[in-house]
Amino acid sequence: MTNALAANDNPAIPANRFAAISSEPNILTDIYREEINLSVWQCTLSQALNSEVADLLNTASELQLSIALTPEQTIDELHGASALLADKPALCAHLAMLVDMFCTLFELKRAGLRLTLLNKAMCPKFHVDHIPCRLVSTLGGVASQWLPHDKVDRSKLGLGSKGKKDHESGIYTCQSDIQQLNTGDVALLKGSGWLGNEQGALVHRSPAPAAGETRLLLTLDFID
Repeated sequence: MTNALAANDNPAIPANRFAAISSEPNILTDIYREEINLSVWQCTLSQALNSEVADLLNTASELQLSIALTPEQTIDELHGASALLADKPALCAHLAMLVDMFCTLFELKRAGLRLTLLNKAMCPKFHVDHIPCRLVSTLGGVASQWLPHDKVDRSKLGLGSKGKKDHESGIYTCQSDIQQLNTGDVALLKGSGWLGNEQGALVHRSPAPAAGETRLLLTLDFID
């Protein structure tokens, strides 16, 4: 038995949580399954979208967009929120599609959208989100990392790490335990705020971009 499994003998921690991954977008509905804490649509980005994202990564010095929007008004709100998006039709259309999918899946009127250019890890240590669910998609650059449920020692989360870095704390056993999303993947991360998932939230972290590299990160959250 690994140290992670031994530490997870806590009866409050569910025995199983799994990832559902597919190239079909309807895989996102699997997030409603009790045993699923990560649902990933392996979305292939269009050439036009990749070109627009590359332009942003290469020319924009800063983008820190945080807005609440409805599916019907997404494109207009994006254009109004940042001049950087005015000439990015493929990117705005993709974001509008994801907002619509997110709101439809969770029966929301609005979503909280964050679109951010990052040159360092936003959340560099493995952690869980204390919310019901979050959509995460890296549109350019290196994508988010996560740990399978049976490979993580949850006693090492937060203060349990005693200030140590992830590779020192014992939160995972082997480097190969760390899984990574791909650029373009659309992922739903189930948090501890999801009823019945208090001890089964997905453990994940932001990767550190290489020196001189930037990533474009999208997140969608519940706000109502």
